[in-house]
Amino acid sequence: MTMQDYEDSVAFLGQWGRFQQVVFFLLCSSILPNGFGGFSVVFLTDAPRHHCLVPEVNLTQDWSNEGCVDGWSYSRDVYQSTIVSEFDLVCREQWKQPFTSTVFLLGVLVGSFFSGQLSDRFGRKPVFFGTMALQTIFSFFQLFSTSWIVFAILAFINGIGQISNYVAAFVLGNEILTGDVRVLFSSLGVCLGFSIGYMMLPLFAYFLRGWKSLLLAISLPGLLYIPLWWFIPESPRWLLSQGRVEEAESIVRKAAKWNKVQAPLVIFEDYDIHVGLPKLKSCKTRHRTHCVLKETFPLKPLCCLYLPRFTLSLGYYGLSLNTSQLHANPYISCFLSAAVEVPANISVWLALRYFPRRLSVISILLVGGLSLYFLQLVPESLSELAVALEMVGKFAMTAGTSLNFAYTAELYPTVLRNTATGTCSAFSRVGSSLCTMASSPFTGAYFKFLPYIVMGTLAVVSAFAVLFLPESLGRPLPQTIQQMHERERWVP
Repeated sequence: MTMQDYEDSVAFLGQWGRFQQVVFFLLCSSILPNGFGGFSVVFLTDAPRHHCLVPEVNLTQDWSNEGCVDGWSYSRDVYQSTIVSEFDLVCREQWKQPFTSTVFLLGVLVGSFFSGQLSDRFGRKPVFFGTMALQTIFSFFQLFSTSWIVFAILAFINGIGQISNYVAAFVLGNEILTGDVRVLFSSLGVCLGFSIGYMMLPLFAYFLRGWKSLLLAISLPGLLYIPLWWFIPESPRWLLSQGRVEEAESIVRKAAKWNKVQAPLVIFEDYDIHVGLPKLKSCKTRHRTHCVLKETFPLKPLCCLYLPRFTLSLGYYGLSLNTSQLHANPYISCFLSAAVEVPANISVWLALRYFPRRLSVISILLVGGLSLYFLQLVPESLSELAVALEMVGKFAMTAGTSLNFAYTAELYPTVLRNTATGTCSAFSRVGSSLCTMASSPFTGAYFKFLPYIVMGTLAVVSAFAVLFLPESLGRPLPQTIQQMHERERWVP
């Protein structure tokens, strides 16, 4: 059975029945906590205005040379408290502010790398719900941090859950849904879910000015997703790739009842798990990432896939975590950065429906790269123009990130899709882990435009690299490694 046969076999379900609607909206809603949790560090690690506590005694030159021996006083004009005021992350401890974001993003990197392998081995559904629980529990545990080190360790584990359930939900929806609905989900649905959650973050932070109150607000909604276990099924495609045909048929028959259509007596006729899998036999389960890196793609096109992901992640997180520089009010800055993602994701949906993948990715990378290059040419008197160009860059990086998630899922076969998506995501998180350089005091003082020049250069180089990737527009998702190789054609 080929992948086209699979889509033909389930065509009787239709594309937008009750079953697909439930899966679509529940998976999209499950992404909301990723949006308001992923960038909470913008508010949790922001530094309020502060000064040394001055003792009411006669001041001497000796006292002034000792530093803030009596501690610091923090303004409460914007925040009641952050982890900066809680753990005194100022002066010699100031480096811990951006490094907190780096630790969180390193957790995202680790989660990207391992969650895909676990999902391809044990299934999309258990990894999806397991990592969602991980994210919820450790976000809540951060409330009880007694030191910055404890907070950072918990943030690292939280980062593992953040990306893992996002990737699992993305792949699960791509494999359950078909046709135009799958395109809608991978471009507009799941990405808008993230953007809406992102826009909710400044609202939470505005009304809950304390860091503990904010963490409580972004962790408790995870409990609302427990009932989803009984509504979201395992991926029939993944079950078929594991030879579990009866379980896959059971899910499809349940979907037929929900959609009120009659299922045929035999849904997956003459299915053979070994069809098209000659290379998979050499890829033991524990070595799936090795298969992705060595067996499935030559090194050259693999780099052409990973480099754009690295660039887009570096740009996306670098611009997102730098939102405090856009406006004097951090809440407005964060909302602007989040709001620009809505038109970006709409443009991705249109691009996936009507335009070739390579052309879309190349165009987005060039727009983002050139807008960031032009920033250094804007005089300081035209700050509004500088903000507009940075928002164009954020638009492009957001659109490119969303488009590349969909593109990657279309290139890899079902047997390795989650591992491949996770591995690509892990490589891209190396870029996001480096993005804190954009807000570094040293960088801001001496090389103000260096981060933008680096991101712009990488974007242009990545646009050229995409030329060597195969086109996937209008083609069914590959089920096996052989099917993927049959359609490889790296240069148009």
